[in-house]
Parts: sequence; C-alpha cells; structure tokens
Amino acid sequence: MEPVIRTSGLAKEYDGGVHALRGIDVEIGDGEFVAVTGPSGCGKSTLLNLLGGLDRPSRGEIELAGRRVDGFSEGRWALVRRREIGFVFQFFNLIGNLSVADNVELPGLLAGLPAKEARARRRELLASLGIEEHADAAPGRLSGGQQQRVAIARALVNRPRVLLADEPTGNLDSSSARDVMALLRAAHDERGQTIVLVTHDARVAARADRVIAMRDGAVSSETRLDDTRGDVSATVSRLMELGA
Repeated sequence: MEPVIRTSGLAKEYDGGVHALRGIDVEIGDGEFVAVTGPSGCGKSTLLNLLGGLDRPSRGEIELAGRRVDGFSEGRWALVRRREIGFVFQFFNLIGNLSVADNVELPGLLAGLPAKEARARRRELLASLGIEEHADAAPGRLSGGQQQRVAIARALVNRPRVLLADEPTGNLDSSSARDVMALLRAAHDERGQTIVLVTHDARVAARADRVIAMRDGAVSSETRLDDTRGDVSATVSRLMELGA
C-alpha cells in the first residue's frame, strides 16, 4: 500500500518550552482507516492540525501523495485543503446563516466546481447520508447527529484524497456517535476513502483498521485491527490494555 501521508521527525513546540509533539514518524496508506488515540494533551489533535496545514511544525517533514508540504505557504495550503483534504470537527463548524444545501455546496464552488456539478454532488451525498429532506433547513434546526452528517457531506463534496476527523463523535450521544462512525466506515469501505480520525474513545477507535496510540507527544504503540474488528468488545479490551 502506497503511503498517502508520511511524516518524519515531526515536532511541535510552543512558547515556554512546551513540547506537543516529539519526533513523530508515521505512514498512512492510500485507502487506509487509521485512528489516533490517547489521553487529553498527548498531541493527537496537534498531529492532525499539522497534517492538514492548520498549524506549522517546529521541525520535521510532512509528505502528502509523495510531495513535501510542510514548507508550503498558507496560500498553497489553502489550495491543498480545498482539493485534497476534507475536515470533520467535533463542533461541526457549519455556517449558521446558510442552508444545509449551501453549506455542502460551498466548498465545491470555492474549489472551482461548476454550480451544476456541486449541486449534483450535494444531492448525492445528502441522499447517501439520509438527510436530503433537510437540504433547505438551517443547520441549527437539526440534531447534533444530523449536523455531523452535514459536516461529513461538506468534507466529502470535493472528493478529497484524505479525510481528517478530529473527535467527530465527541459532541454526540452514544446512538448518534454509532451512526456517524457507521457512515465513516461506509465511506472507507465503499469508496476507498483514506481517513485519519482522532479520538480518546476506544470504542470509536475500534472501528478503524489501525490504531496509533500516543502519549506525551510521541507514538507509544501501533495496533492493526483488521483481524479482530468484528468482535468489538474484544477489540476495545485489547485497545484499553494497550493504553489507547
């Protein structure tokens, strides 16, 4: 499997000598579903922000699809995010004064899609996620789980190479969280979507193919779950034993 993301010696330090990341070396294969887990403050969200160009590393390298991107200007990163990287966040980050349809179509229009194509992709995604009847609604009128479905549709409208998800179930009840994870799993299984998901929840991490556990800004273990994922209880127990 060719890596679509590769980091080498990736480090991030903040003022005051705070080390958020301490030399991370990871590879994410094209079409792989990877969960990054660990306790609060371990550096997992910092890693995701660096992979998406939302923050800059202090040291180290990041490669995306075979090209080095850690030195890109903000302008070049903006183009990469529009065309190659989709984001899903814990708090949805939908635009409240736009309809659901407009929230989903907007990234496509910003990336240069013709309006007809952006509209067709929006219809397809909302239908596949079971929320097409809410296309004309304001996001604030939807439940948390429905808003996260809209956020997933928005992240996928440009058919990105990589989907980065930061605690996508952290603001949801358990039923909505299961639904959202089922949708992400389907995006991976049916479309071959590469997904890097940050979570502190072992049950969420258990839906991935591989789990990277972090502690104190470093990778503490990596676990492949392909063979055990069907037995969720066993997988969760295994991850908890590893400190994930």
